[in-house]
Amino acid sequence: MRMSLLEAMILGLIQGLTEFLPVSSSGHLVLSQNLLGVSDQGVTFEVMVHFGTLLSVVIYFWRTLWNMLLSILPPFREELARERKMIVLLVLASIPAAIVGFSPLKGVFEGTYESPSVVGLLLMVTGGILFLPRLITKRQKERGDVGFKSALMMGIGQAFAILPGVSRSGSSIVSGMLAGAKSSAAAEFSFLMAIPAIAAAAFLELDHLPREKDLLTNYMAGAGVAFGSGLIAIYTVLASIRRGKFEYFGIYCLIAGASAFLYFQFIAT
Repeated sequence: MRMSLLEAMILGLIQGLTEFLPVSSSGHLVLSQNLLGVSDQGVTFEVMVHFGTLLSVVIYFWRTLWNMLLSILPPFREELARERKMIVLLVLASIPAAIVGFSPLKGVFEGTYESPSVVGLLLMVTGGILFLPRLITKRQKERGDVGFKSALMMGIGQAFAILPGVSRSGSSIVSGMLAGAKSSAAAEFSFLMAIPAIAAAAFLELDHLPREKDLLTNYMAGAGVAFGSGLIAIYTVLASIRRGKFEYFGIYCLIAGASAFLYFQFIAT
């Protein structure tokens, strides 16, 4: 069934609110599309609403991004050395997702978008991931900023998020913490990592945008709502994410994932 304007806006709202919570926005989109009966939209609509949340990240971190730009322009100022290093780390962290994105496995991973019951299982996997910070010592003073090791580990965590139901923010932040980064630094770096990842995915989907004016308008409306709700969510949620209290979100993902699996596997069939 074709997606209506209202349905696109609802899905955009869900995307914006869940993108910055470690609960997998892609998983929630797949489940919501199936519940609304608009499950034939594929990856293109998801990329469009992700692009909306990408804009909200850019707005929130505009000062950091501006300083990163200035850091690579001559004269190279010493006070911007941290920003120059951040660019190198972001490039490093983007490599795993790029490898997956251009590998033959991409089609296999994207096939999971057609199975809401599999998405439910992957949500439960995310729930398990979010309990891993309990294994980390609470002596935060021994932890530091994101370095080369933690950036690479966060990139690997992000690459697994091509699977709907695996939280990009959750898997990357937890990976960074396990590799030695403090939760606040891992959270900030995770959101900055989203910029090249989502921008690349959006660019690759440009040729698949719908040609019908009405459908394209609906897609754009969904992206707009995702931008607005995403910006609000950043301001209200990022603080709690930086504290690394992921077990509450883990409980939610376990319950939501189990419910989705049981419903789509045994009731909706």
